[in-house]
Amino acid sequence: MIDPHVHLRDWQQSSKETILHGMTVASSLGFSHLFDMPNTAPPCTDIDTIISRLADGGEAAEKTGVSYHLYAGLTADSTQIREMVEIHDELFPLVIGLKMFAGQSTGNMGIIGYEKQLGVFKALAESGYCGVVAVHCEKEELMKPELFVPGRWETHSLARPTEAEAESARDIISAAAEADFKGTLHICHVSARKTIELVKEKRKTSSFRITMGATPHHALLTVRDAEDHDRYLKMNPPLRSDDDRASVFSSLLDGTIDWAESDHAPHTIDDKEKGASGIPGLPGMLLLLSSLREAGCSEARLEEIFGKRCASVFSLSDYDPSVPADAFSLYEKSAGEYIWNPYI
Repeated sequence: MIDPHVHLRDWQQSSKETILHGMTVASSLGFSHLFDMPNTAPPCTDIDTIISRLADGGEAAEKTGVSYHLYAGLTADSTQIREMVEIHDELFPLVIGLKMFAGQSTGNMGIIGYEKQLGVFKALAESGYCGVVAVHCEKEELMKPELFVPGRWETHSLARPTEAEAESARDIISAAAEADFKGTLHICHVSARKTIELVKEKRKTSSFRITMGATPHHALLTVRDAEDHDRYLKMNPPLRSDDDRASVFSSLLDGTIDWAESDHAPHTIDDKEKGASGIPGLPGMLLLLSSLREAGCSEARLEEIFGKRCASVFSLSDYDPSVPADAFSLYEKSAGEYIWNPYI
């Protein structure tokens, strides 16, 4: 299987997770490829840091047998964007794609405002980039941070409403179209029915490919679950209504959402108590697989959701599609790898 959205921490965040530990857990769950995100500390937005990260990932890959890949992070600087395009073209598939944060999240890499976002896509188009750009879509101008009550994780959904995600996706698709972008635009971890419906509509007229990913927590959990303080269910984007959850789940089943992605983002309990966003998500991928199978998802579609579709979009020629038959038992065995289990 492939998990195309993980945050393996390490470096200045090794108390949360290490590359080796995350890849060891992934191997035990049946993953053959992981795509690591660039909002590390320090961030992977320059060539030297990217090379260092790839070296550490390569060492862990040799020990675990899991193939390590990294997104290069984008800033609003056109020179930096060209450098990231060059290193992607030179080191693909180790550098698997480019990542853009359209709103602030963990790591503070947000590129805020339509004009700056348009500038990113213009720079990508001018550089001839035809790979994948993965975007965290949340519109800063529509967030309401004053509505978040510390320690009450369910209020995070009020502070970062569904409109912030959907309108950010609208902006990003418009910016890519205006810039004549030629690659694949991937909308990460969709959480809202509004976003899914928007993307379905935009796909009909788009000149470039638009894909979507969904997490286990957005497919299985709702904002009501976040009321249980000790599950620490605070993440970006937040958990939503049951209607949104059902839309995410059904859109995975019918192929509207292209694939599952864990958004694996471990923290210490102390960091969570202080309000850090993110949960350990690798085990949840197996819970989602089991839940989809119980809902009647075909084995062929499960193979698409958990790797085959992703391998096709990213042109990974070494991927052998397979999903474990014992997904729930693997989930149960691995849940203890992290200091809390957000799914129970």
